[in-house]
Amino acid sequence: METGDIISRIRITLRGKVQGVGFRPFIYNLATDLNLTGWVANTGQGVVIDAEGPLSNLDAFLYRIEEEKPPLAHIQGLEHTYLQPEGYTIFEIRESSEGTAKSFWVLPDVATCGDCLEEMFEPQNRRHRYPFTNCTRCGPRFSIMTALPYDRPNTSMDRFEMCGACLGEYEDPQNRRFHAQPNACPQCGPKLSYLDAGGTKQTGGDDALMRAVEALRDGCTVAVKGVGGFHLMADATNEEAIGQLRKRKQREEKPLAVLFPDFESVQQVCDVSSMERRALLSPEAPIVLLHRKNNSLPDNIAPGNPYLGALLPMTPLHHLLTRELGRPVIATSGNLSEETLCTQNDEALQRLDTMADGFLVHDREIVNHLDDSIVRVVLGREMVLRRGRGFAPSTFPITRHWGFGSVDLQVLAVGPHMKNTVALYKDGEIALSQHIGDLVSPHSVTTFQNTINTLTRFYEIQPELVVHDFHPDYASTRYAEDRDMPRDAVQHHFAHVLACMVDNEVPPPALGVSWDGSGYGLDRTVWGGEFLLVTEEGFSREGHFRSFMLPGGEQAVREPRRAALGLLYEMLGKQVFEHNDLMSSLRWSPPEHDVLCGMLDKQINAPRTSSAGRLFDAVSALLGLGNHNRYEGQGAMRLEFATGIFLSPKETKTGPVRSPAREPWISEEEILGTSRNLAAPFLSGIPWSDERYTFRILEMESGKSPAEAVHRYTYVVDWQPMIEEILSDLARRREVSEIATTFHHTLADIVVGMAQLVGEPRVVLSGGCFQNRVLTEMTVTALREAGFQPSWHQRIPPNDGGVAVGQILAALQKEAPKTMV
Repeated sequence: METGDIISRIRITLRGKVQGVGFRPFIYNLATDLNLTGWVANTGQGVVIDAEGPLSNLDAFLYRIEEEKPPLAHIQGLEHTYLQPEGYTIFEIRESSEGTAKSFWVLPDVATCGDCLEEMFEPQNRRHRYPFTNCTRCGPRFSIMTALPYDRPNTSMDRFEMCGACLGEYEDPQNRRFHAQPNACPQCGPKLSYLDAGGTKQTGGDDALMRAVEALRDGCTVAVKGVGGFHLMADATNEEAIGQLRKRKQREEKPLAVLFPDFESVQQVCDVSSMERRALLSPEAPIVLLHRKNNSLPDNIAPGNPYLGALLPMTPLHHLLTRELGRPVIATSGNLSEETLCTQNDEALQRLDTMADGFLVHDREIVNHLDDSIVRVVLGREMVLRRGRGFAPSTFPITRHWGFGSVDLQVLAVGPHMKNTVALYKDGEIALSQHIGDLVSPHSVTTFQNTINTLTRFYEIQPELVVHDFHPDYASTRYAEDRDMPRDAVQHHFAHVLACMVDNEVPPPALGVSWDGSGYGLDRTVWGGEFLLVTEEGFSREGHFRSFMLPGGEQAVREPRRAALGLLYEMLGKQVFEHNDLMSSLRWSPPEHDVLCGMLDKQINAPRTSSAGRLFDAVSALLGLGNHNRYEGQGAMRLEFATGIFLSPKETKTGPVRSPAREPWISEEEILGTSRNLAAPFLSGIPWSDERYTFRILEMESGKSPAEAVHRYTYVVDWQPMIEEILSDLARRREVSEIATTFHHTLADIVVGMAQLVGEPRVVLSGGCFQNRVLTEMTVTALREAGFQPSWHQRIPPNDGGVAVGQILAALQKEAPKTMV
């Protein structure tokens, strides 16, 4: 069976003018034409479609909805998720859901529509070059809302009194601006100002826009107030200007997003697949990670990175700015690295004063901050890495698949410490907030608290239970402890797995593969390479990577060479310090040896970890790809990029795979399982070798699981044979790209081997490591070929941005463990 003929299922949620315009009959006819089964219905979230059929037909269905929609319809948001088939036999129009959920009224911001753009660039139009043009089909929504319902008095547009012409449009049912709450024009609406670095106004209106353009042409950094916060902008063709922005922002090497004037200019720089094009041009207008096809832009935009984070203009202001400049610009968050986004003019002048040479601001208040969303296409599907503008806030129904309809409880989940989001639960729906960020500063914590207050008010939720991470020192945990209500702690990796199960509507039981940098384990060690069996009662830790020490603790996150040293010390003990070649390759000087040896030998500031993220770091350092991380995950990214695998994959039919025989490092009786001949990367365009590194899966005695279910054994994945073979390959000067590729293949083997031992057909992949496209695609393909049913993240981020959703599920599971299906 060809890939396109595989029977699959897609769930599509449409927002906008999609009800009362003949949308459901259109969907019915389109589905019938494509031989799809399933249903379509009007709901409080908009129009929801659940369709099933050949994968190629579902892809065509998705694209044709947007291309052939009814004339009176306008799509303001489209989210889709591919799911396991349910076995529908017909396609039907179902009865509409009764009532209107609060999620219907909390609307995400929408990129500028074509009609508004046309007006804005028409010289005779009264909104010619007006940077705040909008209508009911586009413009700010959540970012300007102060309360519900979504009426003008409950937005930051309340202070702008509409002129007669705008009021006439607003009150005319036949006008597309009928009840467009942010409706305005140059006579009555918000206005631009350009301020110098000291905050003194230089000019206003269109002249302010042109002053900003001139500053960008001159190599300056300009802070630009957008729809959800400030961007720091610089000319993306000017290497010196980019370097200056990096220095001021204290962002040494982390990739910077690039705002292109139009889609054609993106195509000149990057390869763009059909799904990536859809994401770029969607109403959500996220940053999309695209593979660079040439070096036409300076490398210091994303040093050593074959991808660019590209986005298109999302507001009239950004359209005007990029069109006047005529070239792409850097558009990075207006903040100091790791802090929360600036949203207010006074705040920006204070916090960005050392970064910006000028400020392009306006007088429409941003009520709710919104970072740009980030999307990556993996296995032909969109994977949202950060939910912000266009996507958030949003809701995920869970009642149907988890059976929590009888749980009459309102829950607040406060999320993790890094990449924080918060979530709320009421009446069978989880509402997920926008990206908040790392809770590392007082300003970040204040934003976190304000977001909770806003969403509980908007969704009319009075939490009866607060759920937090198991880690006792997180700012979110301390917030939960200060609440005068019952609270519950949820293990970090369990929450990761549950979030992926919600994303893919996978009910328990399922084997969760949760790989990330770190999370506080129930045994008080640092987890991060976990295999968790999720059941109706909770979870059991079926297996994990062999642990090793991290000399320097948190410092090892910033220095991959410390993870490499901990790995080697686990293998060799103190003898590692006698291997001058290894120590010198990691840039450790002899005077440092005694300090490091003492730290490891006495286990002082050297916590043990099972982290897959730190394993990536260690191998990256051993391959000479870098001994220091300038931003989170850089070592793992270097290792992914070192494979040289950038092409969009397609599954192909191929024969069985054989690996060369290896001399085992322990007796055959101790090797309980490997996945030889079962985890082949059936991906076209990938440099294929049938080699795998050796690994062992050991059976260790264990006591009761955290869920109090008695298990006799826990599996431990021993990476030592793999590391020894990697060192051997380095000694014989094997190509680093080949070593990196074989390493990724071996990790896919490990997942299949563990799945075979646990014996659960449903496998879900979660955690920050599965942002790695090469790892995810190899693992998914390997699992499929071995007969498993893999699921990975789509709409909920695989990183810590999805943890709050899993925390909700864990809490509900405790409240109603017997009601699950």
